[in-house]
Amino acid sequence: MTTSTSTPPAGAAPASHATLSGRRRTWRDLPVVHQLRQSVGVQRGMLVAGLVLTAVFVLVAVLAPLIAPYRWAQREADGQAFDTLQPPGGDHLLGTTQGGYDVLSRVVWGAQTALETMVVAVVLSIFVGVALGLVSGYVGGWLDRVLVVVGDAIYAFPTLLLAIVVSIAISGGQSSKWGGILAAAFSITVVYIPQYFRVIRSETVRIKAEAYVESAKVVGASTGRIMFRHVLRNATRTLPLIFTLNASEALLTLAGLGFLGFGIEPNSAAEWGYDLNRAISDVTSGVWWTGLFPGLAIVLFVLGVTLVGESLNDLADPRLRGRRRVTAAGGTVAATSVVPGGTLDSAAGLETPGGAAYDRVDGGEDR
Repeated sequence: MTTSTSTPPAGAAPASHATLSGRRRTWRDLPVVHQLRQSVGVQRGMLVAGLVLTAVFVLVAVLAPLIAPYRWAQREADGQAFDTLQPPGGDHLLGTTQGGYDVLSRVVWGAQTALETMVVAVVLSIFVGVALGLVSGYVGGWLDRVLVVVGDAIYAFPTLLLAIVVSIAISGGQSSKWGGILAAAFSITVVYIPQYFRVIRSETVRIKAEAYVESAKVVGASTGRIMFRHVLRNATRTLPLIFTLNASEALLTLAGLGFLGFGIEPNSAAEWGYDLNRAISDVTSGVWWTGLFPGLAIVLFVLGVTLVGESLNDLADPRLRGRRRVTAAGGTVAATSVVPGGTLDSAAGLETPGGAAYDRVDGGEDR
């Protein structure tokens, strides 16, 4: 049997780097799209549901000025004040509150406040935590020991308690919109820095012992270039998982501050936790709509972000992703496995207990 090999014609251009290293990267290789194509079964359902819920709330937050029928603190239209505790229907699809605010407008504008808090808090945590973890893991020594001890001590503080203290320190408990957002964001930043610090530090300690890092040192690369070009790029692969898992905590902290009375004032911005606090007295009077819709918004938003985070976490573990594909591939492997005396051939019926060869052995004809 001869094997023919093809040689490129004279003058042909050499193969490109992308061809030699593999196919070109496309939109299918984007982080979330790649995980979505990897997922199967329940994993895919969880990821799709989480992405849909998260996308809906993000769009509502971005398009709040277009979606909300009124401003968050508006209590009158065309010179006529809104009726208080008006049931859902008519000009107020979700009803009105005891203060005369439109519930639908408060819920829509509250999504914008929640999204801004999540973005500010998690971005601050990532920047500070990654920088400290990178320096601590790469430099080591006494600096590493001090940062580890401080990180463990900060990690012991309860998030909500620290948020209350920071809120009082920043604005005396009477927060404007950005005062409340920054109070919640700073408290979450301080509490969640140790998580990013631990992950980046452990990855940095592992990566700095790799051969390509040692080669960069040999050729005379500077410490900054090694840390940011070689170590950092390979140590931040798990950050999207931590980002999604911690983003929901930012929303819950902001809602907790508002519910306890340390959040954003109603005339500064809409906030779901404050609306829940004001709806406590309404529930005993049979008024259900003032607390139902803000609470439902918190649950669905947190659920969507959590589903995305948990799904990405499962897909990052090779033991949990693609079980259906592994099961399907098992039959192919069994049909082509090598056994003593030859290859396991599906045509001979040896791969299944119901095959002809199996029946012959049990029947005693070939004994």
